[in-house]
Amino acid sequence: MPESTEGKTPGIRITRNGPYIVTGGVPLARQRIVCDAEGERVGWREGESYPVGETYALCRCGHTGTPPFCDGTHAKIGFDGPETASRVPYLERADWIEGGDIRLSDAPGFCSHARFCVRGDGIWDLVERSDDPEARKTALEMAANCNSGRLVVWDRSTGEPIEPAFEPSIGVVDEPDGRPGPLWVRGGIPVISADGTAYEVRNRMALCRCGRSGNRPFCDGAHREL
Repeated sequence: MPESTEGKTPGIRITRNGPYIVTGGVPLARQRIVCDAEGERVGWREGESYPVGETYALCRCGHTGTPPFCDGTHAKIGFDGPETASRVPYLERADWIEGGDIRLSDAPGFCSHARFCVRGDGIWDLVERSDDPEARKTALEMAANCNSGRLVVWDRSTGEPIEPAFEPSIGVVDEPDGRPGPLWVRGGIPVISADGTAYEVRNRMALCRCGRSGNRPFCDGAHREL
């Protein structure tokens, strides 16, 4: 019988030049980016779920033979993966785009280049035109699909973010052509640096798993060049 995870707090700890250690029995499943007939990125399709225990290790170097799990290859190849990301909070880094009854915060430093936001005239134009119900609806969909959390739509009347409701979980992202993408961390899972300090908790984050990001531990789209 699997070990119960009830009452255990999910978390991700980054090890120095090693894997992500996930605790709390966090569900893990494949997530494929879906395109429409024109090749525009429009959504997500969930794939297989991985059987996981209370604690498991996910590859951070990009060379494991058992993806997405760590198999120790980082030690054999001498993986050098220092964390380079800014610790400045999201809202202090964000630019704002004003719309009708919504506004958009945009912190490009978190971008994983999933490219949901550039469909048509782009999310920025749609937010500015959000008095149009269709433009508003599409802008909300685009922001919700942003796995890195770079883009967040806010309700102007309440000042609250309009966020997708996620249970704590991790998606193993596949690009439309099958290339591996980042780890999509959802539901406010705390991420702890190798030096023991905590990154800002956010509803959506994209963690690098190719080992090549210049914004480690976060994805900066480097996997798309592999």
